[in-house]
Amino acid sequence: MSRPKLLAVASGGGHWTQLLRMRRAFDDFDVSYVSTFEGHVDNLGGARLYIVPDASRFDVKPFGKIFWRALKVMVKERPKVIVTTGSAPMLAFMLLGRMMGVHTLWIDSIANTQKLSSSGRMARKFVNTCVSQWPEVAQKEDVAYWGQVL
Repeated sequence: MSRPKLLAVASGGGHWTQLLRMRRAFDDFDVSYVSTFEGHVDNLGGARLYIVPDASRFDVKPFGKIFWRALKVMVKERPKVIVTTGSAPMLAFMLLGRMMGVHTLWIDSIANTQKLSSSGRMARKFVNTCVSQWPEVAQKEDVAYWGQVL
């Protein structure tokens, strides 16, 4: 019996570091990764890695390319679950995933100590589960708190 597919998505830097710290939770899945940085392939032990352009609310031009790439990855991988530790480029995966009936989990970055990130505030409107890594933020923003990814 094959393992269900999980798509783990995050941009580089702290988002990526937090995502990799959760890898043991993915042990029962066939995992593929998405990042904005090709250099991350060395950390994955042979797992599939897809690259998308980086983008932000200050640079929205790449979102068209990101959405198109996300659609291609989603059709190829057919994940049952998508997990992200946030960042704007990964919104495309979460939105497409939700539209395709995939369970979506947004874990807002631990750097957001006072409120959800702007991407997290958007994502919580359509993902299955949105989590803050700070109990005060979770209560204030009416999202889940499961602890911190340290």
